[in-house]
Amino acid sequence: MRPVITILENANAVDVENGEILADRHLSLEGGVIREISESAIACANARRIPVNGRFVIPGLIDAHVHVTAYTANLGELPRQSPMYVAAQTARVLAGMLRRGFTTVRDVGGAEFGLARAVEEGLINGPRILYGGKALSPSGGHGDHRPMGVDREDEAYSQVSLGRRCDGIDGVRRAARDEIRRGAHHIKIMANGGISSPTDKITSDQFSEDEIAAIVDEARMANLYVVSHTYTARSVARAVRNGVRSVEHGNLLDEETVFLMKEAGSFLTPTLACFRALSEVGAASGFPIDRMDKIKLVLDSGIKAVELAYRAGVPMAYGTDLIGPMHERQLSEFALRADVVPPLDMLRSATSVGARLVNLESEIGHVRENYRADLNVLSANPLEKGVLAEFARHLDLVVKGGVAQDR
Repeated sequence: MRPVITILENANAVDVENGEILADRHLSLEGGVIREISESAIACANARRIPVNGRFVIPGLIDAHVHVTAYTANLGELPRQSPMYVAAQTARVLAGMLRRGFTTVRDVGGAEFGLARAVEEGLINGPRILYGGKALSPSGGHGDHRPMGVDREDEAYSQVSLGRRCDGIDGVRRAARDEIRRGAHHIKIMANGGISSPTDKITSDQFSEDEIAAIVDEARMANLYVVSHTYTARSVARAVRNGVRSVEHGNLLDEETVFLMKEAGSFLTPTLACFRALSEVGAASGFPIDRMDKIKLVLDSGIKAVELAYRAGVPMAYGTDLIGPMHERQLSEFALRADVVPPLDMLRSATSVGARLVNLESEIGHVRENYRADLNVLSANPLEKGVLAEFARHLDLVVKGGVAQDR
């Protein structure tokens, strides 16, 4: 059977690299890729034609910090649920992400090869999943959800959780190799305290520098990179010094550490949406009340870190880190960065910069011939101030792999 050809007619294609609008373009989509972008009408007798009528075509969005299995805001509940039930809930989460215009997501704790394969095979309708398996955490760290009075080993790997415990050089190497064996696209580490974990402090460093270096070594041998959960300047510096490529959150960065990141070529993935959501509706969404006070330590500092990184030229990807019912706020990151980051650079963060971060810059993140046909059609120019902040209102069509999605 011949592949279905879809033609988007009379589109304003957005060139995110040069910040230009390519007016009155016709895009032919075939076999999951953009086969042709033409200034004149494309002749094809059996094609499905979608009149775009001057609306704006941008690349599909990339969320570089998600937890697709976190259908509940109480993460300690996940291992106690049936993995099959979690998978069913995850399908609903993924469908929502695609509906919002995200055609690729990088999962940094929880997703594994089965979910990614189910999406690729069309069993679950959702964005492409780039997964890291379970995040590596030291005992008592951000990935250790045991209360102080509980002594037990981790559940079987098949039980869903966002992290796994490992300690010592041999232990972290073994855990990294196991995630690589399971097909991980990256390795995630918990190098700093966190909000959702019950026993650590946000300011605590986690993993020794030798352990971090060992994990980075394992990732590099597999041609992968390391993603690090980090808030404080000190923890970010420890991670970057030892080869971490992707710094998550970074709310408590300082100028010296931002300069270190710039010199090392590291990326920052701020997740302002998560902290705002937790502060406003976290308790009502089921987030453990005894951890709400931790949010205050990082809530207001996040935008300052974004400003520092933007001024220094540190590449910033788009990330959200939302859990439970708060996934619905996935597009809010645009509005939260809008006072600091101009529209073009904001759009780049969710497209071309995200593509570079996940090493798919020759496949996604641009509206170009021979790139994947992952696209969004907007009713307004995204390079104009205020449009991205109202993304949902302007989103008319989502295309993933050349297939127009029902909304």
